[in-house]
Amino acid sequence: MSEIGTEAVPRFSIIVPVYKVQGFLRECMDSVLEQEFTDFELIAVDDCSPDSSGAILDEYAARDKRVIPVHRAENGGIGQARNTGVAQARGDYLLFLDSDDTYAPGSLQAMADRLAVTSDPEILLFDHVRTYWWNKVQPSASVEMLQEAGTEVFRPADRLEFLNMFAVVWNRAFRRDFFTGNGFQYTDGLYEDALMVYTTMLTAETAACLDQVCVEYRQRRQGNSMKTPGRKHFTIFEQYQRLFDFLDTRPDLNRIRPLMFERMVSHFLFTFARDTRVTPGDRPEFFHRAAVMYRRHLPAGFVQPEGITGAKYQALGRGSYRAFQALKFVNGARVSGRDRLRKTKRTLGKQAFQRFYQVQLHRPIDENLAVYSAYWNRTPACNPLAIYEKAKELAPQVHGVWVIRKGQEDTLPAGVDHVVANSPRYWEVMARAKYLINNVNFAGEIIKRPGQIHLQTHHGTPLKRMGIDQQKYPAAAKGMSMRKLLERADRWDFSLSSNLHATEQWERVYPCSFQSLDAGYPRNDVFYRATAEDVREIRERLGIAPGRIAVLYAPTVRDYQTGYVPRMDLERVTRELGPDFVLLVRTHYFYGADSRLAELQERGALIDVSSHPVVEELCLAADALITDYSSIMFDYANLDRPIINYADDWDTYVRSRGVTFDLLSGDPGDTPGVVATNEDQLIDAFRSGRWDDADAAELRAAFRARFCQWDDGHAAERVVRQVFLGQEARPAPLPPAERTVVPSPRAAEAGLRPGAPEDELPIAHEAAADVSPSDIGLAG
Repeated sequence: MSEIGTEAVPRFSIIVPVYKVQGFLRECMDSVLEQEFTDFELIAVDDCSPDSSGAILDEYAARDKRVIPVHRAENGGIGQARNTGVAQARGDYLLFLDSDDTYAPGSLQAMADRLAVTSDPEILLFDHVRTYWWNKVQPSASVEMLQEAGTEVFRPADRLEFLNMFAVVWNRAFRRDFFTGNGFQYTDGLYEDALMVYTTMLTAETAACLDQVCVEYRQRRQGNSMKTPGRKHFTIFEQYQRLFDFLDTRPDLNRIRPLMFERMVSHFLFTFARDTRVTPGDRPEFFHRAAVMYRRHLPAGFVQPEGITGAKYQALGRGSYRAFQALKFVNGARVSGRDRLRKTKRTLGKQAFQRFYQVQLHRPIDENLAVYSAYWNRTPACNPLAIYEKAKELAPQVHGVWVIRKGQEDTLPAGVDHVVANSPRYWEVMARAKYLINNVNFAGEIIKRPGQIHLQTHHGTPLKRMGIDQQKYPAAAKGMSMRKLLERADRWDFSLSSNLHATEQWERVYPCSFQSLDAGYPRNDVFYRATAEDVREIRERLGIAPGRIAVLYAPTVRDYQTGYVPRMDLERVTRELGPDFVLLVRTHYFYGADSRLAELQERGALIDVSSHPVVEELCLAADALITDYSSIMFDYANLDRPIINYADDWDTYVRSRGVTFDLLSGDPGDTPGVVATNEDQLIDAFRSGRWDDADAAELRAAFRARFCQWDDGHAAERVVRQVFLGQEARPAPLPPAERTVVPSPRAAEAGLRPGAPEDELPIAHEAAADVSPSDIGLAG
């Protein structure tokens, strides 16, 4: 760190422009802040991002003084965001990092070491790799060139091979006095990197290289501005015109004009060849604009390349779009919608894709038809059911139909319209429904038609790794095709979320083009709308005697095990807790009935609620929750009742499935209450009273603030208004202090009104709290 007067100047100013990257931003920020080299400032410029990116930056700034968040008043594009960052920068060197990319470990130290060895050149070039969502890592084309340069310091205009290096600003460091002293500014629009790279390289007198991978360049499947077609790609012509305007002021660089001309034409052809940039309707104009630039800047004596590339140059020179098309270069990789349909038909099989379905796909979409499904076509439940009920109230013109498995017809409430999966009417409603609502994915053979709206509600906040993250955990993926998974996720128009953590995860692990619907979980609305009478009635139906403390035990599935394997000795736990407690045991829905639970229930040791159809009712009935890593904890946290995590196999679970945060850290926001890693600790938590003491309540409050962010009893209404009615997702989530949750079972039995303080209630079960660990053999 150098000094100007008495002010310390960091070695690096790392400028990160931020816009709609909430799913990737934390990974980017962490890759910088976790570097061993610490002499830097991280200037993160929120370019008026409409998502939660700005809030994430403020969160990081509150934790680390090296983070300097800058919030622009209006969106100006990546160039203006970078300029804003440069104006704030104080470091010796400027580094530009895109907010969906990351630094490799040790990068900043390697840069600092190389700069010291090469006496602070004006530009330092370094290596990168491309990373793909399927975990492929591709080296750059500059590896050998950077290696051969060693520690040599050179003038870029004298080493033209370095002008062929990938023309982006994030694979180089600029000495700040060189950058600002020459008045370099990013221009508006796309392709600003190429202009900045060429003008700085042709201006610099000194440059050096570092043959170490510093940047991990994420190849986003969706969401990259370079992969979004439109008129904005015509900016490439303005950027290259500026480059040649610069060359006009530098006659000493005339010998370089042929190389810059070749780079320009190659860039035009590369852009033109991609459907993700130039739309078919814009192709003729793009070609003719490129031809004008070709003729305007063609250097005298320029020798055209040979072969097909040379033929393309000739067509541009003549301005002949017809000749260019004859080369079969235009749109060669594009597949029409009809071709995609044919391909789908070939892969579906004769039974699934029957002629009837083909006919239905050509009929008009029914604007007032919605199809619902939950948990792979099981009985109606979860978020889809809550949305279905609210839609009947707010959008009664929309008729809802449920998809269920054959044999489950008897599980449906009276009056619920349904279709059995793969029946003729199933194919009809799937082809014609305006709205498709599911908490998992519909079958792969379903074709999403233009005009249909697909809402993915999900069925829990992700503690465990999901989506493409599962590639690293074979036990979890179980041979799943990630490409097919993402093809199904490509059908989503909306992805529902109840907290920012989930939103970030869904956007990252399902790299598709859906819109995040941050409305809360409709299935949790009941926690704010149920009454004390509802709680009493549910407990009576379940057989919970008045005055007993009902503890719901709901473990999640284990990917590394087959079938239901009890994680604890349930008979011992119920015996040790004593008669004041009753255990409600719910196995994961992936498992069938378990005879051991039935036997214990017959003996009165517990209540088996595995087959109870509505899990939300179980939550309402329970005074406390014991779970491990199940997403039920995030829903139950809305009730502000004790949560105990029984994590006897945490290390194994982390290795086999992966997690998104450290549940056992004990940090506020990560851990919802008491953690037990063996039965003795679990029993002691209850016998000592720690399960519901002040420390547990404090952890629970922080957990609720983080993960019950938008749940307030109105989530279903927000969803219906936005998805079905095309309105604003209202009402806005209530502030936490204004939310009124259903009374606890103890308060319900005492007749306490909703929202009233429970500290007036008599202390229950004092005898259990008075038992010391030594009384049950747990001392020490």
